[in-house]
Amino acid sequence: MTKILKCISPIDGSVYAERPVLSHEQASDAVARARAAQKAWAARPLQERVDLVLAGVARVGEMNDDIVTELAWQMGRPVRYGGEFGGFNERATHMAAIAEESLKPIIVEESGGFERRIEREPHGVVLVVAPWNYPYMTAINTVAPALIAGNTVLLKHATQTLLVGERMARAFNEAGVPEDVFQNVFLDHETTSALIGAKSFGFVNFTGSVGGGVAMEKAAAGTFTSLGLELGGKDPGYVMEDADLDAAVETLMDASMYNSGQCCCGIERIYVTESLYDAFVEKAVAIASAYKLGNPLDPEITLGPMAARRFADEVRAQISEAVAMGAQTHIDTFAEDDGGTYLSPQILTNVNHQMRVMRDESFGPVVGIMKVSSDEEAVELMNDSEFGLTASLWTADPERAARIGRQIETGTVFMNRADYLDPGLCWTGCKNTGRGGALSVIGYHNLTRPKSYHLKKA
Repeated sequence: MTKILKCISPIDGSVYAERPVLSHEQASDAVARARAAQKAWAARPLQERVDLVLAGVARVGEMNDDIVTELAWQMGRPVRYGGEFGGFNERATHMAAIAEESLKPIIVEESGGFERRIEREPHGVVLVVAPWNYPYMTAINTVAPALIAGNTVLLKHATQTLLVGERMARAFNEAGVPEDVFQNVFLDHETTSALIGAKSFGFVNFTGSVGGGVAMEKAAAGTFTSLGLELGGKDPGYVMEDADLDAAVETLMDASMYNSGQCCCGIERIYVTESLYDAFVEKAVAIASAYKLGNPLDPEITLGPMAARRFADEVRAQISEAVAMGAQTHIDTFAEDDGGTYLSPQILTNVNHQMRVMRDESFGPVVGIMKVSSDEEAVELMNDSEFGLTASLWTADPERAARIGRQIETGTVFMNRADYLDPGLCWTGCKNTGRGGALSVIGYHNLTRPKSYHLKKA
C-alpha cells in the first residue's frame, strides 16, 4: 500500500493537501536521473547557470499571490505579511552576485615552469531537506548556490508545507532549469535514510530538529557524505543600560512573537539590566497584549495559529511547568485561544534556568525575561544552553558588543537587531544547533570540494 503524506491545516484541522511518497525504486530512479544530468549541467557556463536560477526565482515571485494564501493554509502565517519572496529573492540574488568571485580558482603560481591552483568542483547530487517554518527562504539558502555551483538538487520538503517543493521545482523548470537538474521528491524517513546510506548524495543539507539531525548523521555514518545541519535554537537577547529601550523592546518582542514564535533565530529568552528591567517588561506586555490572534486569512490578524497542535501543546506545557515552579504570567488568555493551534502570546517573569521554558526550544509565542546585574552574569546565562545560533546585544557601544560577542557560544552576534539572516554572512551555529555553514562565500565552499592542480610545464 502506498504511503500518503498529508498536510493538516492549522486553520481548521482539515486535510489541505496530500501526496503519495515515492517508493524506494522511484526515489533511486530520481537520484540516477539527477546524477546523469549533473555533468552536463556543471559544464554549462557559470553565467548561464546563474541566469537560469535567477529566472526560476523570478518565476516564484510571479506566483506569490497564490503562495501567500497557500502558506496561510499550510502553516498558519497571516496573509498580511505577504509571504517570503523578499528574503527568498534577496538571498538568491546575493549568492548569484558573488558566485564568480566565490568559485574562481585560487592561483598559487603561474610561471614559465609551473601552474599551481585550487579549483572548486561541485559535489554532484545535493539533497535539501527543508523545514516548514520558513519553507521558501530556508530552501533557497541551499538550492540557489547548489545549482549555481554545478550540482543537481533533490528537494524534500516538510509534510506540513507539502506544496512548497512542488511549486519551487515547477517554477524553476518552467524558467528553463532542466527537470532532472532540480527535482522535488516526496519521501518518507525510511527511504531518505536508505538513500543517504547508499551514498546517493555528495552533500545533504538538513534544517530541522536535533533528533532529525541525529537521524541524518546515523544514516550517513560510514558513507563520508558531507552534511550541513541547522538544528535547534534558544536564542537570547541582552539589553544593557545604554540601550535604546524602545527600539530594544519593539525588536525583541517582534523577534519573539513573529510567525507565532516559529523562527529558527527567534528570540526565546531575554536578559535585561536591572535599571531598565521594569520599564522593559511594561512595554513588552503592552506590545504582546495588542496582537490580534485568529484566522491567518484575515488581513487584520497579526498572530496566526501554530503550525500543528502538538507544537502548541509543547508551548503550553512549558508555560504550565514554569508557572508551577513560580514563574509569573503577564498576558491574559485571548478569547480566540481554542486550546488547539490558536495560542495566546505569553511573557513570563520570575523565571530561572531550572525551567524548561528557559532551556528547551519553545518555538512558539512565549518568552521569558530575566533581570541581570552585569555583563558577566548575562554572558553566563546566554551560554547556559545546549544551542548556539544567534544572540542579540543591545548597547550603544560597538566595542562592548564585540567584546561580549567573543564570549558567547553562538553562530551570529547581532548588535541592535535580531532575527535576520544576512546572506553576505555565513549562517552557522555551534553546539546542538548543528554544523556547517550556508550562504556567503563559505556557503559555496561547503557546496563544492577543492581540487588542486600542480602542472609542471617542462
